[in-house]
Amino acid sequence: MNNMITLQGVDPDMIANNLTPFEPTHPGELIRDELMAGNITQAKLAESIDVKASLLNEIIKGKRGVNTELALLIEAALNIPADLLLNLQNDYNMQMVKSYVSFMKRLSSIRNIAAVL
Repeated sequence: MNNMITLQGVDPDMIANNLTPFEPTHPGELIRDELMAGNITQAKLAESIDVKASLLNEIIKGKRGVNTELALLIEAALNIPADLLLNLQNDYNMQMVKSYVSFMKRLSSIRNIAAVL
């Protein structure tokens, strides 16, 4: 049995639970917030987890993604669960790709072809 409630005249994309945030959250934002809350510098964190400060800075600025290894290092240093960081990164990646109109058109075209098969 389907537990989904259908509201007459309401676009399903406009229901709060179905909305995609306008600006996706990059895991670097969470890391930056934790550093600020703990009064820890990027350089100190980079040194403690043995990564280049420039790499960490690019992640915090959202220019690079968080991988599994880095997520585990940050978890050890800041006690932010690695799976939370990786899930944020995955959600960020998905939202960014879905914002590319040309890619979404390509995806739609593939779905139309697959429906015929």
